[in-house]
Amino acid sequence: MSYLDRDTLGMYKSQDEKGPGPSLMGADTLMGNDVYNHKEEDLGDTKEIMLDMRSGKVAYAVLSFGGFLGMGEKLFAVPWNALTLDTANNRFILSMEKDRLNDAPGFDKDSWPSMADPTWVAGLHSYYGTKPYYDPLA
Repeated sequence: MSYLDRDTLGMYKSQDEKGPGPSLMGADTLMGNDVYNHKEEDLGDTKEIMLDMRSGKVAYAVLSFGGFLGMGEKLFAVPWNALTLDTANNRFILSMEKDRLNDAPGFDKDSWPSMADPTWVAGLHSYYGTKPYYDPLA
């Protein structure tokens, strides 16, 4: 399901802005969006969007991948700046091979990592090849 399908308030009806998508989007409309890679492989869907409450910046999207009917699924915190909105297909793109995502640092729904821990943050961004959202050069 895409963000356009979740737009119960009509916030995207009159979109005429230039760019890869709406400049501002409702977080609720992004939950459950599909995530694909450039090979058209389904990498899962977004379950949560993690906000840094001090800065107001989006830090991560939590992606669900694998499993069946919610059983055995693995969750991944993906740096927000590793995702691109694909407005032609109403989904996100993550430039990563499916096998590499499967090997990414993940967690299950009952054992979330401390996402503010500097060691965890450094390891995550190193894996995805991104800079942390709080880095002024990101």
